[in-house]
Amino acid sequence: MPFFKESPACESCLMPFDKDPGTRESDRYCSLCFRDGKLCYEGSDLKEFQSAAYEGMLARGMNKYLAMFYAWMIRFAPRWKK
Repeated sequence: MPFFKESPACESCLMPFDKDPGTRESDRYCSLCFRDGKLCYEGSDLKEFQSAAYEGMLARGMNKYLAMFYAWMIRFAPRWKK
């Protein structure tokens, strides 16, 4: 039996869907990554996306160390796997 229950998460930033602050338009992405029928960050630079996500988490009041950890974890999201 796993230690934690795996919940569905955004394929771009790994945010659990139950923590999504907005209304999702996609089954694969959170409301912060996918708006108006397209991805908000259409580039392919992982480090740039991690930096933008980190700044967004800080702007929403997240602890900087937790934000650093979550930004680091983004590299494991399905969208960024090579």
